[in-house]
Amino acid sequence: MALHDISPRLHPGLAVWPGDTPLRRRVLQDMESGDGLTLSALEATVHLGAHADAPSHTSAKGGSIETRPLEPYLGHCQVMHVDCSPSSRIRIEDLGGTVQSRRLLLATGTFPDPNGFNEDFAAPDPSLIDHLAEAGVILLGVDTPSVDLFHSKDLPSHARLLEHDMAILEGLVLRNIPNGFYEVIALPLALAGFDASPVRAILRDLP
Repeated sequence: MALHDISPRLHPGLAVWPGDTPLRRRVLQDMESGDGLTLSALEATVHLGAHADAPSHTSAKGGSIETRPLEPYLGHCQVMHVDCSPSSRIRIEDLGGTVQSRRLLLATGTFPDPNGFNEDFAAPDPSLIDHLAEAGVILLGVDTPSVDLFHSKDLPSHARLLEHDMAILEGLVLRNIPNGFYEVIALPLALAGFDASPVRAILRDLP
């Protein structure tokens, strides 16, 4: 069964939310400099590349990422390409198909270059999230930096996802993934107290 990597490559030039902390590698020891081993430290936002948001990202009473159950981030999923405009909110009628999995990854095509930040990406409408929750969806993934629009202040889609206790994946790379059904594997790290975690998100073809 083929594997499809849907995570952007992590490097110092990877775009992060304006004002957030980009990836930086600090070399502590280096065999090329005569050390006995190579040892590195990294500094970066936990909302780096493909990542899972925790409830504590938008709620003072929400749990941090290590408290989240792992089930939503592993299992049968559906990839759906959405025909949407930049800066638009994606509604039920925009889906162009029936949701048939408890894990849904939306390919909007509105954040095409992970190395260059654009502010006009699309985001799911809160009404769509309510609809997905009624359909039993436990994970929503997007190919954008956020499930809310860039200039949103009240973050209504984050709020609806929190209300439904739905897991969030952001920053996925889905442009080369056809519509259809896969197994998703995108486990967050058990970062105690943190509001998100980078993930190595992959899809595996179903037998």
